[in-house]
Formats: sequence, C-alpha cells, structure tokens
Amino acid sequence: MSAVAALLDSRGALVSLRRTLAPVPPSVIACPGAARLRRAIEDRLLDAIVVGQKALRNPELLQLRVQFPALPVVVYATFRPDDGELLRRLDGPGGVSAIAVEGVDDAIVGELVRRSALSTERRAMLKSAPRYLRLSEPIQQRAWELLVGAVALPVQTGEIARQMGTSREHLSRQFAAGGAPNLKRVIDLLRVITATQLLANPGYGVADVARLLGFASTAHLGTTVDRIAGVTPAELRRTAPIRVFESFVRSATRSRK
Repeated sequence: MSAVAALLDSRGALVSLRRTLAPVPPSVIACPGAARLRRAIEDRLLDAIVVGQKALRNPELLQLRVQFPALPVVVYATFRPDDGELLRRLDGPGGVSAIAVEGVDDAIVGELVRRSALSTERRAMLKSAPRYLRLSEPIQQRAWELLVGAVALPVQTGEIARQMGTSREHLSRQFAAGGAPNLKRVIDLLRVITATQLLANPGYGVADVARLLGFASTAHLGTTVDRIAGVTPAELRRTAPIRVFESFVRSATRSRK
C-alpha cells in the first residue's frame, strides 16, 4: 500500500490503525485537522483516508469529497444511534467505503482499510492480467505481484531484482520470456493505470498526478500515457482504468529502451 491519511478522534484509534496495518504497514499520516488532511492529499499518493466522527461534522471534509471522490474513505469512530445522518452526508459518489466502530473493530480496522484501498481495487481489476500478459512462469508472477504493490514511485528493475534475490539482467530476460511484454513496459502500464485512478478526482490536475507518481515532468507523463494507452492525459481522465489495460493488451509492443 501507499500512504494512509488519518484524521481520527483519539490517540488509541490511531495506534490501533497503525498496529493492524502491520506486518508491512504503509506510512500513516496523522492529520490533526482538515487543513493537514488536504495537504496530505495534495502532497502524497494516498491509498485511503481514515476519519473519525469529528471529521464527519466538518464541512471541509465534504468539500474534499467533492474534489477527491475516488479516494476511499473509511470511517473509524464511536457512534450514537442518531449518528446515521452524519454518514448519509457522504452518500453518493465518493461515499464511505467502510465503517469501523472504535472499541469494537480495533483488531480489524487495518484489514478494512486494506480492503477499501485504491491498490486493492487495482489488484482486483487486474486479477486476470497475468494470463493476458502471458506471465505464466513463477518468476514472472512473483515480479508482477511486487510491481502491483510498488507503483507509488518510479520502480527500478534493479530494485525488483534485489527483492527477488536475482540479477537485473536475469529478471529482465526471464520476465519477457514466452511472448510477455518487457518489464519496463509493464511498469509503465501500472503507473498509467494508477494515474487513471487518480485523475478520476477533479481535484487532481495532470501536473499533480505526474508529481505524485514520480514522473520527471508533465510531458514525460503525457508521452508514457500515449505510448501505453494511446490517449492524452486529458482523455485519460475520461477513461476507465480497465480500458487502459485492454488497450495495452490489444496494441502493446516491446519498449526499445
């Protein structure tokens, strides 16, 4: 997972969230208020947002949901019987992805966040991708799993090879065996799909997405999007992530770089 932003009502809730996101926890950004939450959304690639009851009462959260409706929100708080109206305020596009009750669901809140995360959505959407990409060998499938979870930053072939205990050259050669796309091209595919998920939020501009995904420039993002999906970044905003994958499968060619 990428980072998780948390605007919670108690220190205990924050501790439970961090503990239950283990054993490989993402960075949890503790936000003392809505302004800090906005900065986290603007500055970090977020997989999910976790908020407490006080945040639900803050009009600024509703404004953020209008701008960033595709970022999953998990509510983790204590509730009273008449608090249903608070949750209904987030109904519609960008509503609540999951609800955890503080003091009851403390042991599983991390799992609820993982289930709701953008990366989980991406994994589910690409469940059949190895078959279409001809990734049939164990080394190919293991590399794919690492890549799906590592698209938050520019992913270097050498780093993936190091995690797998092999050489960069061996991994590159074996990954592209059997008619599969080469490793660099698959990395670019996953980054463009992630860009598509982010651009579903009107609050993100193309330059914001390029920065969050570690592209050298907006032009670099544009070149990659055109090569992978055959569209411009502006058109990518109106494209479903699965359509990017389908376009790639239909027309992908090996990168010469």
